Amino acid sequence: MMLTGCAAISNVLPEAVVTNVLSGREGINGPVLVVKIDDTTQAHPQVGLENADVVYIEQVEGGLTRLAAVFSSIIPERIGPVRSARISDIDILSQFGRVAFAYSGAQRKLLPVIAAANLQDLGAQRQSPTIFTTDPNRIPPYAMILRADLLMAKVVENNYQVDSAKDVGFKFGDLPEGGAPTEKVVLHWPAATYSATWSKEESRWLLSHNNSVNYAESGIILGPTTLVIQMVSIIPSEYKDKLGGVTPLSQTVGTGKAYVLRNGQRFVTTWNRPSAEAGTIFTFSDGTVMNFDPGQIWIALTDREPDFTSPPAPKTK
Repeated sequence: MMLTGCAAISNVLPEAVVTNVLSGREGINGPVLVVKIDDTTQAHPQVGLENADVVYIEQVEGGLTRLAAVFSSIIPERIGPVRSARISDIDILSQFGRVAFAYSGAQRKLLPVIAAANLQDLGAQRQSPTIFTTDPNRIPPYAMILRADLLMAKVVENNYQVDSAKDVGFKFGDLPEGGAPTEKVVLHWPAATYSATWSKEESRWLLSHNNSVNYAESGIILGPTTLVIQMVSIIPSEYKDKLGGVTPLSQTVGTGKAYVLRNGQRFVTTWNRPSAEAGTIFTFSDGTVMNFDPGQIWIALTDREPDFTSPPAPKTK
């Protein structure tokens, strides 16, 4: 039978591919779930991070790091180990709109701040142990695993207001000119270290954490397509942990230098975010926007310059 009109056109044209606005990779722009993840050595291997669209590394007490993992295109069944929220999260997350925020708890003084923020507060203290579960193969406080599928089902069931993924300033496109070839980068915090090594075979930066290969529980080596090193001011906040350690605040509103690594190259850019509600844009000195490579993004918030290793120069005959 001959097809005519719209039917004929739809039969010829390929189906449009949906891409996630946060990562630029194939996937839906679903409701945004953000989970706080423990990043101490004892918490590794972590669960579900390979499915995140964006992962932030932020400094916490004692110079350790903790992760804020942003999910939208894929919500895995399990994510963790889940740990507590920090004051830096409020500004980091506000650019994503009203997100579903999953965490294990927070300092008493911070809880009302979280409750007043523009996010759906889904902390473990408000949920059942069937959603924030305990992994019997892990030792507390590194054993809390979120059943993200059940939590997001509850979001739908209770008609909670959670925004879908939206543009937060990241632009995706062709590799710009002028990048410096880079084989490896080492990132520093007072009590934690990350390194990222470019894999031409996998077209992504393979991560190591505290000098060990950063495997997920699934066996996959974690690593983004685009790695952003966002230089920020890290200052003491008014909050303290239960041992009296002062909680640092990473200032992510404003402007500063950022290194963007993609396709085995690094680019020096400027990040700019005029307000907490605005997205973060990365540009060159002439105002041109830096293109990210579609795929998972990791953003390291640090005030310490990274160490870069360039590949060996080609041998001359």
